[in-house]
Amino acid sequence: MTSRTPRDSRLRLVRQRPVATDRRPASHRGSRPAPRPPEGTPPPAELARQARSGLAGAVEMAHWAAAQHGAPGALSDEAAAGAAAALGLTPEEVRADWDRARLVGLVEIHGGAARLGWRLKAWHRDDSAVLRGWVALLDAWSLVSPAPATAEPTAVSEVVEAVPQLLSLLQLSAGPVPVAALLDMLRQRVAELRTERCEVPQEHDGARTGDPARTSAGAGATEAADAAEDALRRLLDWALDALASVGALTVGHGDGAADDPREAVLTALGNWAVWVKLEQICVAAQSPAGNIEQPAPDMLRGCAGLTPGPARAEYRAWLAARPVGSAVIELLDAARGDDALLRGLAFEALRVVGAPAEPSVRDAVEESCLRPYALLWLAEHEGADPEDALDALTREEATWLWVDTAAAISDHGESPLLVRHLDSAVQGTVPALLAEVRAVGHPRTVQVLVALAAAHPDPALAKAVRRAAFQVHTGGV
Repeated sequence: MTSRTPRDSRLRLVRQRPVATDRRPASHRGSRPAPRPPEGTPPPAELARQARSGLAGAVEMAHWAAAQHGAPGALSDEAAAGAAAALGLTPEEVRADWDRARLVGLVEIHGGAARLGWRLKAWHRDDSAVLRGWVALLDAWSLVSPAPATAEPTAVSEVVEAVPQLLSLLQLSAGPVPVAALLDMLRQRVAELRTERCEVPQEHDGARTGDPARTSAGAGATEAADAAEDALRRLLDWALDALASVGALTVGHGDGAADDPREAVLTALGNWAVWVKLEQICVAAQSPAGNIEQPAPDMLRGCAGLTPGPARAEYRAWLAARPVGSAVIELLDAARGDDALLRGLAFEALRVVGAPAEPSVRDAVEESCLRPYALLWLAEHEGADPEDALDALTREEATWLWVDTAAAISDHGESPLLVRHLDSAVQGTVPALLAEVRAVGHPRTVQVLVALAAAHPDPALAKAVRRAAFQVHTGGV
């Protein structure tokens, strides 16, 4: 036999990512040049230095937790006291740093125990990891500083939903904004949210007609309105204090209204982070497919031709426009469909979601069509290098994933890419690969083998692949 026969054809054992990351370069889509940050924005290295400085306590707490060899995920009073003694802090400061370490991803909770987070491993060498961690903290500002216990939950939710608009105003203003102006915008945004929920304010006829009973009711309504205004003002103060505590803005005295002379201004980190979020939304809104408003399958198809960086920007913008819970459900529903390419892309988008997607991804392990993708996602989420994540799969699962990826290539890729896909198989020879592909039971096995046979330039190998396709099709061996 010569080396061209299937029996001696060796496959290079190259660990490759699923086809979702091996996309063709973006076609001519009239892409605009990369946007430049606002004038005066420090370079990424300086922004990362500022983020490291602000999170030094959280990093120290994460190292302490890692040294405890599986510290419990919930910090007990005893553990907090021990950390306070070791680090020279108060128990309250320890708990604050612990919460930040978890929110930033410096520590991760698995099975009720804390372990070193992947971001901590990259903290001192990867500026982008530091900045992403700080943005994660900014997104979780309302968890860093819980709302006042006396605040009405619905009002708290309204303020949290309105804060991105306030941050946008601060960023676009490029300077201090009176707190009174922020309160006015917050009042308008809350009114819009209530209108969207069809909560129409009732008219108080007593004040209009002069009826004493109704006038009394009107006076009560006025008092209620004043109380609601005071509550809104207190919630704005809470939001500003919380955002200041994570380093997003500062509040100081200025030339504002006489009743509230304070002014708020974004820090360099806050200004950069809000600008990035606005740019992501603008890029998605200007894309030909209008991805930000599309359902998950259409959004993923719109990203299929993009290289990984622009695709992740599209995912972030799409995710920013909807609640994370419903977005995860929508992505997993898209992954359950017949299009294997969407399956890979959906899990790429879930990588952008990060920790909030973990419970749903763990549930997806029980579904045969999602299991290999979910196991890879979890392995990477728990700190495995992407090139080593395939070790989390059994031989059968890896073979199933190989067939699913080949199906995506045959549907959306080019013939040479399908031929090169042979290199990513875990089997050492083509006959071994064909035998295991026949046994794995993927619904697209026949179509994949037929496409591979048509694409491969080696006649002997192509013949063997066609024979295997025929055997699967007829139920033979």
